[in-house]
Amino acid sequence: MKTRTLGSSGVEVSEVGFGVWTLATGWWGEYTDDEAVALLRHAKERGITFYDTADTYGEGRGEMLLNKAFGNEADVVVGTKFGYDIYSPWERKGHVERPHDWSPAFVRYALEQSLKRLGRDQIDFYQLHNPRMDALQDDALWEYLDELLKVGTVRSIGVALGPAIGWRDEGVWVANNRPLHAMQVIHNLLEQQPGREFIENAAANGVSIVARVPHSSGMLEGRYTTETTFAENDHRRHRPKSWLMEGVQKVEAVRFLERDDRTMGQAAMQWLLHEPAVSTVLPNIYNVEQIDEFAATSDTPPVTDEEFTRVEALWEEGFGVEPYTGEDAGVLLGELATD
Repeated sequence: MKTRTLGSSGVEVSEVGFGVWTLATGWWGEYTDDEAVALLRHAKERGITFYDTADTYGEGRGEMLLNKAFGNEADVVVGTKFGYDIYSPWERKGHVERPHDWSPAFVRYALEQSLKRLGRDQIDFYQLHNPRMDALQDDALWEYLDELLKVGTVRSIGVALGPAIGWRDEGVWVANNRPLHAMQVIHNLLEQQPGREFIENAAANGVSIVARVPHSSGMLEGRYTTETTFAENDHRRHRPKSWLMEGVQKVEAVRFLERDDRTMGQAAMQWLLHEPAVSTVLPNIYNVEQIDEFAATSDTPPVTDEEFTRVEALWEEGFGVEPYTGEDAGVLLGELATD
């Protein structure tokens, strides 16, 4: 596994990381602690050293799983996120967002709790979680974060953005106005905006990109068909039928990236790693087979300049795919499923 650094921080991360949200939140299936820990340890055996979580993932469960899997092992690089108040009483109503608290006093408390759950005395990559402009422009908050860097409690600072919740304007502004080391954003060859703009602004300021959802919610793993169904507790059941019908066609348009020595899933990540600003990619991992495939990405042939620009051109023209207009286009996949 090759490594890259997060901006100017000196923090080295594996080119392929592991986003713990798939194990801790229930959006990708239910995992016991033992099952989750086994997957995390298997990933490390395959060379993955960067693990990303948040205090909100399972109300701290993601952090505790990393502690159970690795404890304070020095060769494991941990990123977590802060900003949401998971400690005050709050009634969840659908997808309504819980309150943020960006005061230095709250951030100090949240940091202490994350360190306890992680079983660590230092966090490698500490990220504002879905911040709006008020947080990004709060000088007191950023002065406190700078103090954390100076005393070594955190090794690098970043922002984890949207989509929709603190997204395009926030990403462009913070890349140009704050001394952060990396931005975590959704970016993949099917969804290139505002990722392209983020990369341009980040690269100009020595800021790294952490690209999550590199397979566009699994689409770019290249295994879906128009008949694919998803498990009862899989969040993709909340996608409309048009997403599946159009996505399968788009993947066929980029099948030229797939080779005997590089799977479609590996090619999708190599396409991202073609950008020097991208330090690591965070595929959604939920089984051993994915770990084995994704962790081997560094050993596969890089995407060429020609292949990269060919994908960009296809994206510009919508991959040549017409919008799906069937009667069931807007019906959610979960409502269509019979399993």
